[in-house]
Formats: sequence, structure tokens, C-alpha cells
Amino acid sequence: MDAMIELRGIHKAFPGVKSLDGVDFSAAPGEIHALLGENGAGKSTLTKIIAGAYQPDAGTIVFDGAVRRWATPAEARRAGIAVIHQELQLFPELTVAQNVFLGDEPRNRWRLIDYAAMRRRTREALQGLGHDLDPDRPVHALSVADRQMVEIAKALVREARLLILDEPTAAISGREAERLFVRLRALRDRGVAIVYISHRLEEIEVLCDRLTVLKDGRLVGARPVADTPRAQMVAMMIGRPLADIYPPKTAATASAPVVLSVRGLRSAPRVHDVSFELRAGEVLGLGGLVGAGRTETAHAIFGSAPRQEGSVFVDGRPLPPGDVRAAIAAGIGHVTEDRKGEGLLMRHSMAANVSAPLLGRHARAGFIDVAAERDAAAEEIRRFRVAIPGPMAGVHKLSGGNQQKILLARWSRACRHVLILDEPTRGVDIGAKVEIYRVVRELAAAGIGVLVISSELPELIGLADRVVVLREGRSVGELGGAAVTEEAVMTLATMGPSAPALAA
Repeated sequence: MDAMIELRGIHKAFPGVKSLDGVDFSAAPGEIHALLGENGAGKSTLTKIIAGAYQPDAGTIVFDGAVRRWATPAEARRAGIAVIHQELQLFPELTVAQNVFLGDEPRNRWRLIDYAAMRRRTREALQGLGHDLDPDRPVHALSVADRQMVEIAKALVREARLLILDEPTAAISGREAERLFVRLRALRDRGVAIVYISHRLEEIEVLCDRLTVLKDGRLVGARPVADTPRAQMVAMMIGRPLADIYPPKTAATASAPVVLSVRGLRSAPRVHDVSFELRAGEVLGLGGLVGAGRTETAHAIFGSAPRQEGSVFVDGRPLPPGDVRAAIAAGIGHVTEDRKGEGLLMRHSMAANVSAPLLGRHARAGFIDVAAERDAAAEEIRRFRVAIPGPMAGVHKLSGGNQQKILLARWSRACRHVLILDEPTRGVDIGAKVEIYRVVRELAAAGIGVLVISSELPELIGLADRVVVLREGRSVGELGGAAVTEEAVMTLATMGPSAPALAA
């Protein structure tokens, strides 16, 4: 089958950096093609060249059988290329239909916007995706999964023949992700070529037909997904064999002290009755479907969300509700799922980010001791292997994996008893994941109790010594040892306490 898009010998360099070095890539109509690689491998640069945002320094682009060179992204869009970014490009105050046709509104014979046609065509595009949304509904009222369908509908009304998706499941999981996969397969069957970028290898295995791996701006290889075991994908991306992604578990014994006790926790509107205990040196997973109340439970414990009922004890001492300062003083750290919106100080240096919860330790006579901040950050650069020019460098241009390491560095310095990790590897590459898993186990070995929330079941099972499962805001079961399996977690998450006995 002829390729829809073919890139031959693509080179692209920026000052001091060679992003792409003679890369070949192709995707065919009716194919979902995975583009894999660690952060910095060249994936973003390659897709921006395909979409017309960058011009290659050398090489050839062939689209639909003709040699092309896009001067602007608009030219690529008009040719039939659409990109759906990880951070969706929608206007929340506009309606679904207005977003779908923004800049390309249908006109009547008086050259006025034909709103009836716009709504009709929007509804047709969404129904073609098996999705029923009101075209007049404002986008800010939609879920992330629904917003993704709006982005795909934008591509369909413009008759896109090549669709590029960058980490489309970074903010969704479970049933929403599966619904997305169903619609992508339907687009593939209609002859659309799809380039799929994701760090979740389990998605690649179930969704994609072929894969291409880049490393350090060079092509490692392209092959059918069916012929490439996950371990081989990992080895291709990180450039070395990897016997096991997850470090060995060294579970805390039953005699280890309880560092976090949660009893009858209620936090409106999602958390109704959650109870569990976390021991020193233990990694405890919090499992459940999207909407089960896992993130809300973490915020209620840390004090960044209200607590209406229940009690929280840290190292045997009661923790007052709704008081983040008290939680930090008690020795709790919290890495939130939204590292840019809730975690990092994006306009500040790594040093400022690391010291943020501990300014009292880095101050003299009421003034921040910049040298002390810098020394602390330099120590964490070495400890967490952060790829950054130096302690005073900004964090906004770093990869997701390095940004996540900085948050881990911050809270590992601040916490003495408990570290809460909410989606700790969301949107980071496999190499950074391995580093983060190593750090989690090192913290546990140092006596910290680690509470991990993850929508990636293999990650939850690979990291956690025990798993407490939430369903509809309630803790419904606990799994330990060999009983911690994907099937057991999903059974409790979907059936609740009526499920067969599964705990060890």
C-alpha cells in the first residue's frame, strides 16, 4: 500500500542541538502508526515538520504521492493534515460547533455565518464518531474525553486524511480511553492514516498496527507491532536491554509503624467513606476507575480539599482538616496529577521550586538564602539525575520526566513520613519512568510511606506492595501479595464488596 505520508532523510537542527538526523518515516492510509521514543528523541520535531510548523533543513516530504513542502501549518491543514495536541486547542467559552468550525465557518449567500449548517455538520461529524453531543453546548462544560471528540470532529469536517494524536490518553483512562480507541479504529477503517504518540506501551500493543522508534534524533527502527514484544519496544527506546521495569519490592512488615491512618474520610462531592492504613517503608496503591474519588481522597488528606467527616492521623498524631501547612509540618508531601497547573512554579528556577515548601530552612533574617537554595537544588540534580543546565535554570522548557523529578525532589525533602504520588508518571517517557520507580523504592527503603495513585494498572501492580481499591468514593477492598493482579483490582473497582473474596 502506498504511504499517505513519507519522510525521507529528514534533518533538522536548532542552535547547539541536532533534533533529527536523517530520519525516515511513513504512515499508510488505514493504519494506526505509533511514533515512540523518550522525551528529546525527536518525536515533536518530526510531527511539527509533518504539520508545517517547522521546515526541514534537508530531506523530502511526500504526501499523498506528491513531493510537498509546507510553508505554514495552514497549508498542511488545507492539504488534509490535522494535529490533536496533548493540551487541547479549544476555546472553552465557545460552543462545540463554534470550536469545530473556528476560522472556517460555513457562509450563506449573503456571506453571513450559516449557524444552522454549522450545527448540522457538527452533529453529523460527531455522530460519525459514535458520539452524541449538543453542538450548542459550551466546551468548558465538557469532560476531557468529550473535548477530544470535538478536536477529532474539527479534523473530520476539514476532511483530514492524516491525523496526528499526541498523548491523547494523558488525562483520561479506563472506559474513556477504550471509547477513544473504538473511534480511532473506525477512522482507520475509513482510510484515515493515524500517527499515535504515547508513552503507554500497553496502548500501543492493543491499538497500533506498526511502530517507529526514534532515539536522540535518529531512526532506531520501524516494524509491525504484532512482531515487537513490549520488552523489545523498551530496549529500542532506551538503547539498552531492560530485564524488569520495576525495582524489586521490599514490603514493610506488619510490625512497621503506621505512618498514615485514614478513617471514615468524607470529602464532598466525590469521597464518601474511605479508610486505610499506610506503614513506614511501604508503597500502597490506591486503585479504582476514573471518578472513584482517588485524587479527591489525596487532596482531602493533604488539606487542599475540605474534609467533612473522618479522621487522618500522621505518625499517630491527628491532622486537622483543610490545613496544607499543618500537613507539611506533619511530614506529608503531595505530588499532584497536574504538575503544571498545581505543582511547579513554571516561571521560576529549579532551586526555587525545590525549596518552595521549606522556605524557612533557606532563610536568614527574613531573607531567602539563595546560595542555600542553589546548593539544595544541586544536590537533588545529582540524586534524581535531572537533565537541567543548573540549579538556577528555569523549569518551563524541561521534559515532562525532568519536571516530575523536580516535584519528587521537592516533596522528598519536605516529607518525613508520607509521600502522596498522584499519577507520578503521566506523560513521561519510559526512561524517566524507570528513574521515578527507582526513586519511589529508595524513598520507601528510607522509611517513607508512599501512597501511589495511578490509572495505569501495570504501574500500580508493579510498584505497590498492597492496593486499596475505591469505588464510587468508598474503599471496597484491599489486595496484597500475589493477589495484587489487574483482574482483582478491576473486579473490585467494578463490582465493589459484592465481588468474590480476592484479598490475600
